Amino acid sequence: MKLILIRHGKTEANEKHLYCGATDIPLSESGKTELLVKKQSIPYPDITGFRVLTSGMIRCEETLSILFGNIPHEMDASFREMDFGAFEMRSYEEMKNDPDYIAWISGDNEANLTPGGESGNLMTARVICGLNRLIADGSDMLLVTHGGVIASIMAYLFAGEGKNRYEWQPKPGGGYEIDVKEKQYTVI
Repeated sequence: MKLILIRHGKTEANEKHLYCGATDIPLSESGKTELLVKKQSIPYPDITGFRVLTSGMIRCEETLSILFGNIPHEMDASFREMDFGAFEMRSYEEMKNDPDYIAWISGDNEANLTPGGESGNLMTARVICGLNRLIADGSDMLLVTHGGVIASIMAYLFAGEGKNRYEWQPKPGGGYEIDVKEKQYTVI
Protein backbone atom coordinates (compact mmCIF):
# COMPACT_ATOMS: atom_id res chain seq x y z
CA MET A 1 0.00 0.00 0.00
CA LYS A 2 1.27 3.44 -0.97
CA LEU A 3 0.18 6.46 1.04
CA ILE A 4 0.92 9.95 -0.25
CA LEU A 5 0.53 12.81 2.23
CA ILE A 6 0.56 16.38 0.94
CA ARG A 7 0.20 19.48 3.06
CA HIS A 8 -2.08 22.21 1.76
CA GLY A 9 -0.55 25.35 0.27
CA LYS A 10 0.12 28.54 2.17
CA THR A 11 -2.73 30.54 3.67
CA GLU A 12 -2.93 34.05 5.08
CA ALA A 13 -2.74 32.45 8.55
CA ASN A 14 0.57 30.79 7.61
CA GLU A 15 1.90 34.08 6.29
CA LYS A 16 0.88 35.98 9.43
CA HIS A 17 1.98 33.19 11.82
CA LEU A 18 -1.52 32.67 13.21
CA TYR A 19 -2.81 29.51 14.84
CA CYS A 20 -5.27 28.08 12.37
CA GLY A 21 -6.86 24.68 12.62
CA ALA A 22 -10.64 24.67 12.66
CA THR A 23 -11.04 27.95 10.79
CA ASP A 24 -11.92 27.12 7.19
CA ILE A 25 -9.86 29.60 5.18
CA PRO A 26 -8.72 29.50 1.55
CA LEU A 27 -5.21 29.55 0.18
CA SER A 28 -3.62 32.97 -0.13
CA GLU A 29 -2.86 34.30 -3.60
CA SER A 30 0.86 33.76 -3.00
CA GLY A 31 0.06 30.25 -1.74
CA LYS A 32 -1.73 29.46 -5.00
CA THR A 33 1.19 30.85 -7.02
CA GLU A 34 3.71 28.83 -5.00
CA LEU A 35 1.75 25.63 -5.62
CA LEU A 36 1.67 26.30 -9.36
CA VAL A 37 5.45 26.84 -9.34
CA LYS A 38 5.99 23.66 -7.28
CA LYS A 39 3.77 21.70 -9.65
CA GLN A 40 6.12 22.71 -12.49
CA SER A 41 9.34 21.96 -10.58
CA ILE A 42 8.53 19.05 -8.23
CA PRO A 43 7.64 15.68 -9.69
CA TYR A 44 4.52 14.94 -7.68
CA PRO A 45 3.76 11.20 -7.69
CA ASP A 46 1.45 9.65 -10.26
CA ILE A 47 -1.84 8.98 -8.48
CA THR A 48 -3.51 6.94 -11.21
CA GLY A 49 -5.69 4.33 -9.50
CA PHE A 50 -5.32 5.93 -6.07
CA ARG A 51 -8.17 6.59 -3.69
CA VAL A 52 -8.04 10.37 -3.12
CA LEU A 53 -9.08 12.15 0.08
CA THR A 54 -8.89 15.58 1.66
CA SER A 55 -9.81 16.86 5.10
CA GLY A 56 -12.69 18.70 3.42
CA MET A 57 -11.33 22.11 4.38
CA ILE A 58 -11.19 24.65 1.57
CA ARG A 59 -7.39 25.05 1.71
CA CYS A 60 -7.01 21.31 1.08
CA GLU A 61 -9.66 21.26 -1.63
CA GLU A 62 -7.91 24.13 -3.45
CA THR A 63 -4.52 22.43 -3.10
CA LEU A 64 -5.83 19.18 -4.57
CA SER A 65 -7.37 21.06 -7.49
CA ILE A 66 -4.21 23.06 -8.25
CA LEU A 67 -1.87 20.06 -8.07
CA PHE A 68 -4.03 17.30 -9.57
CA GLY A 69 -7.00 18.98 -11.26
CA ASN A 70 -10.70 18.55 -10.61
CA ILE A 71 -10.65 14.84 -9.79
CA PRO A 72 -13.15 12.68 -7.89
CA HIS A 73 -12.28 12.43 -4.22
CA GLU A 74 -13.65 11.91 -0.75
CA MET A 75 -13.59 14.18 2.30
CA ASP A 76 -12.82 12.84 5.75
CA ALA A 77 -13.01 15.16 8.76
CA SER A 78 -10.78 12.78 10.74
CA PHE A 79 -7.89 14.47 8.95
CA ARG A 80 -8.66 18.06 9.95
CA GLU A 81 -6.05 20.12 11.75
CA MET A 82 -6.09 20.58 15.51
CA ASP A 83 -8.84 22.89 16.76
CA PHE A 84 -7.01 25.70 18.59
CA GLY A 85 -10.25 26.96 20.16
CA ALA A 86 -9.81 30.44 21.69
CA PHE A 87 -6.36 30.69 20.07
CA GLU A 88 -7.68 30.32 16.49
CA MET A 89 -6.53 33.04 14.10
CA ARG A 90 -4.38 34.67 16.76
CA SER A 91 -0.58 35.01 16.90
CA TYR A 92 1.99 34.42 19.60
CA GLU A 93 2.63 38.17 19.71
CA GLU A 94 -1.04 38.85 20.30
CA MET A 95 -1.33 36.26 23.08
CA LYS A 96 2.09 36.23 24.74
CA ASN A 97 0.67 37.85 27.90
CA ASP A 98 -2.60 35.88 27.94
CA PRO A 99 -2.55 33.61 31.04
CA ASP A 100 -4.47 30.82 29.25
CA TYR A 101 -2.04 30.86 26.35
CA ILE A 102 1.00 30.98 28.64
CA ALA A 103 -0.33 27.99 30.58
CA TRP A 104 -0.83 26.07 27.34
CA ILE A 105 2.54 26.76 25.73
CA SER A 106 4.58 26.47 28.92
CA GLY A 107 2.95 23.21 29.94
CA ASP A 108 2.52 20.00 28.04
CA ASN A 109 0.70 21.40 25.02
CA GLU A 110 0.30 17.91 23.60
CA ALA A 111 -1.81 17.00 26.63
CA ASN A 112 -3.28 20.39 27.56
CA LEU A 113 -6.58 21.37 25.97
CA THR A 114 -6.79 24.73 24.30
CA PRO A 115 -9.73 26.72 25.74
CA GLY A 116 -12.72 25.71 23.60
CA GLY A 117 -10.55 23.47 21.41
CA GLU A 118 -8.62 20.24 21.61
CA SER A 119 -5.20 19.01 22.67
CA GLY A 120 -2.47 17.66 20.43
CA ASN A 121 -3.12 14.22 21.91
CA LEU A 122 -6.84 14.35 21.06
CA MET A 123 -6.09 15.46 17.50
CA THR A 124 -3.51 12.71 17.11
CA ALA A 125 -5.92 10.04 18.41
CA ARG A 126 -8.58 11.20 15.91
CA VAL A 127 -6.07 11.17 13.04
CA ILE A 128 -4.58 7.76 13.89
CA CYS A 129 -8.05 6.24 14.15
CA GLY A 130 -8.76 7.55 10.63
CA LEU A 131 -5.37 6.37 9.38
CA ASN A 132 -5.91 2.84 10.66
CA ARG A 133 -9.26 2.79 8.84
CA LEU A 134 -7.46 3.77 5.62
CA ILE A 135 -4.71 1.20 6.10
CA ALA A 136 -7.32 -1.52 6.68
CA ASP A 137 -8.83 -0.59 3.30
CA GLY A 138 -5.50 -1.49 1.67
CA SER A 139 -5.88 0.85 -1.32
CA ASP A 140 -3.14 3.17 -2.52
CA MET A 141 -4.15 6.62 -1.28
CA LEU A 142 -3.45 10.30 -1.66
CA LEU A 143 -4.40 12.45 1.33
CA VAL A 144 -4.26 16.24 1.05
CA THR A 145 -4.36 17.50 4.59
CA HIS A 146 -2.65 19.70 7.19
CA GLY A 147 0.85 19.99 8.62
CA GLY A 148 -0.06 18.83 12.11
CA VAL A 149 -1.99 15.87 10.73
CA ILE A 150 0.91 14.77 8.54
CA ALA A 151 3.34 15.19 11.42
CA SER A 152 1.14 13.02 13.66
CA ILE A 153 0.90 10.31 10.99
CA MET A 154 4.65 10.28 10.37
CA ALA A 155 5.50 10.23 14.09
CA TYR A 156 3.12 7.26 14.46
CA LEU A 157 4.30 5.28 11.43
CA PHE A 158 7.99 6.01 11.99
CA ALA A 159 8.17 6.23 15.78
CA GLY A 160 11.57 4.53 15.74
CA GLU A 161 13.16 7.59 14.16
CA GLY A 162 12.64 9.52 17.39
CA LYS A 163 11.44 12.72 15.71
CA ASN A 164 8.73 14.79 17.33
CA ARG A 165 5.62 15.96 15.51
CA TYR A 166 7.14 19.31 14.62
CA GLU A 167 10.21 17.77 13.00
CA TRP A 168 7.93 15.79 10.68
CA GLN A 169 5.83 18.77 9.55
CA PRO A 170 6.39 19.46 5.83
CA LYS A 171 6.36 22.88 4.21
CA PRO A 172 3.18 23.96 2.40
CA GLY A 173 2.75 21.87 -0.75
CA GLY A 174 5.26 19.31 0.52
CA GLY A 175 4.77 15.92 2.07
CA TYR A 176 5.73 12.27 1.96
CA GLU A 177 5.28 9.22 -0.23
CA ILE A 178 5.10 6.17 2.03
CA ASP A 179 5.31 2.45 1.34
CA VAL A 180 3.27 1.35 4.35
CA LYS A 181 4.16 -2.36 4.10
CA GLU A 182 7.90 -1.77 3.71
CA LYS A 183 7.92 1.06 6.30
CA GLN A 184 9.82 3.39 3.93
CA TYR A 185 9.19 6.94 2.82
CA THR A 186 10.51 9.61 0.52
CA VAL A 187 10.10 13.34 0.93
CA ILE A 188 8.02 15.19 -1.67
